[in-house]
Amino acid sequence: MPQSTDDLIAGLVDDLEPVTQLRQARGMALALGALVLGTAGMLFLYGPRADLVTGQPDAMLLLSAGLFLVLGLASSWAVVDMARPAVGTRREGWGWTALMAAMFPLAALGAMVVAWLQSRPSGLDSAGINCMRYGLVWSLVTFAALTLWLRRGAPMALARAGLLTGVAAGSAGIFAVSLHCPHNDVVHIGIWHGVTVVLAGLLGRIAVPRLIAW
Repeated sequence: MPQSTDDLIAGLVDDLEPVTQLRQARGMALALGALVLGTAGMLFLYGPRADLVTGQPDAMLLLSAGLFLVLGLASSWAVVDMARPAVGTRREGWGWTALMAAMFPLAALGAMVVAWLQSRPSGLDSAGINCMRYGLVWSLVTFAALTLWLRRGAPMALARAGLLTGVAAGSAGIFAVSLHCPHNDVVHIGIWHGVTVVLAGLLGRIAVPRLIAW
C-alpha cells in the first residue's frame, strides 16, 4: 500500500537530532579570544614598542592600530553572522571600516609619488617584510578560529565568507604586529601593514571555501 504523507514525514525525521544553535556572542568570544591569544604571543616573543612601555604611545600607532583592530572586529562579526544562513541579509558594515583603513595605503602611495617627483627616497624600507611575515603568521590564530566556526554553521556565500575571514585574520595579525613595530611613518604602515591584510584576504578567499565546503 502507498505510504501516507504523515508516515513518510515521520520516517524522515525519526533519526534527526537537535543541534546547538550558533550564537553570535559565542562566535565573537571565539574571535576575540583568538585575537588576544595572537597578540599576547607576539608581545611575549618579541616585546612591545618602546613608547607603549613608557605609556606614551605615538598618535600614529593609536590611529593605525585602532583602525586595524576595528576592521578585524567588524569583519569577524560579519563572518560569525554568515555562519547562520539568512537569505537577503545584508552584511556590509565591515566595508565602511575597510574604506577607512584603505586611506593608509592610498596616503602611502601618494607620499611615494610626491617623493619620486621631488627626487627624494620613497621611504619604503625592506624591513617591512618582517612585519608582513609576522602579521601573516599570527593571523593564522584568528583564521583557524573563524574557519572552525564557519564549519559549524551553514554559510551560503562561501567566497565572501573566505574573503572576510582572511581580512579579519590579517587585521588581527597586523594589529598584534603594530604593538611591536617601531615605525610611525605612513609609507611603512600603508604599504607593509596594508599589504598584509590584502594578502590575508586573498588567501582566505582561496582557502576557506575548500575548508568549509559541505
